[in-house]
Amino acid sequence: MTFWSKFALVGLAALLPQMAAAETRITYKAAKTGSSYYQMAVQIAEAVKAGTDGEVIVTVEESQGSVQNVMEAAVRPGNYFFTSPPALISLAQNGKAMFKDKGNPKFDEIRALFPIPSLTMHFVMRADSGVTDFSGLAGKTMLIGKGSFGAREGAKYLDLFGLTDKVKLADAELSNAGPALKNGQIDGFVTSGSYPAPNVIEAAAGTGITLLSLSDEQIAKTKRTKLVIPAGTYAGQDAPVTTTSLPVIAYTTTAMDDDTAYQITRTFWEEKAKMADTAPWWKGVTTEMLANISGKIHPGAARYYAEAGIALTDAQK
Repeated sequence: MTFWSKFALVGLAALLPQMAAAETRITYKAAKTGSSYYQMAVQIAEAVKAGTDGEVIVTVEESQGSVQNVMEAAVRPGNYFFTSPPALISLAQNGKAMFKDKGNPKFDEIRALFPIPSLTMHFVMRADSGVTDFSGLAGKTMLIGKGSFGAREGAKYLDLFGLTDKVKLADAELSNAGPALKNGQIDGFVTSGSYPAPNVIEAAAGTGITLLSLSDEQIAKTKRTKLVIPAGTYAGQDAPVTTTSLPVIAYTTTAMDDDTAYQITRTFWEEKAKMADTAPWWKGVTTEMLANISGKIHPGAARYYAEAGIALTDAQK
């Protein structure tokens, strides 16, 4: 080997650590494998890699839920971000509910990055059931499922609207909603998920459905966030549907440096349209949803919003 060959090899060896250091690796704690929110996390990871030309690599980790995500925020190193409803962050920071006796000063260091699709309540009825509002549910058979956010919300709404003893609840899993609706075993079902929800798309195409809207008074009783599903989201849906939602936000902590938070946030918004081409639920995410963030936004993310001319509240800064 010549002197110059050895010199080139030595130079390359010296550069390799620098090349490796230039690549930023981030852990993203999402949801259970197979869930829509896990799929979203994978899409975000792919978008970040594409949008940064591989400079930022996001590794998606399975999670058992948002509570676990928030708890780990107190012990994870800097390059960690995760999903959670804003209300859960507030509970953690105040040591309430599931975070009682589990308080940690690190919870106060949680900062928001950007919104992702909200959990959206869908009250789905067979089109030929004749039901067009909640009062029409009396005497009908509904499937709300078990154990999920949608099931808990569905039961809560029936109670709030005085329908608990007037509606028959089908004893079946929500995964059977489509066939049960088509076969006439149920009159409708309740589901939550980012819209357009796959099971609602299937029901609309195969059976024909009516989605129930909530009045402003009903929404106030639920104490949830108002959301409008645009007309044409589902087959046969000719008008907007007003419903409720549980906002979901991507969070990190102050341990993440400003440049990394800026890069993730900028790339997310710049790549969102491409993501929506293959996954329509991204179409429902807008900068107006930043209003759902009650806590502080990471300074790096705030820098992007300032550059983009997107106003933040004083409480978010």
